[in-house]
Parts: sequence; structure tokens; C-alpha cells
Amino acid sequence: MSRLTNIIMGLIGIGLMMTFILGLAHSISTGFAGFWGGLPFLCIAIFVIALALYNFWEDAVKKD
Repeated sequence: MSRLTNIIMGLIGIGLMMTFILGLAHSISTGFAGFWGGLPFLCIAIFVIALALYNFWEDAVKKD
């Protein structure tokens, strides 16, 4: 695939993943677990999103 296609598809994928993970973290924190019960999951979710963004940067955006 071309570089532009990789960037566009990567942004779509990252956006969908972030929407799902952060929505899940929000529902856990506002539900039965409460803020302090959902905080560990939120920290893990932010770390995983940061790893996905770094991988996207390395694979699609960074020039060789």
C-alpha cells in the first residue's frame, strides 16, 4: 500500500480503538466500580493507546 493509504487506514484504526477503549473505561468508572475502581483500567488503557500510537508513528508516519 502507499504511504498515504497506510496513514489514513492507521488513523481510522487508531480512532476506532481509542473510541472503544476510552468508552469502556468511562463505563467502568461511572458504573458499579466507581472512579477508584476504574482508575487502574484507565491507566492501562492510556498506556495501551500510547503504545498503539507509537507503533503507528513507527510504521506509517516516520520516514525511512
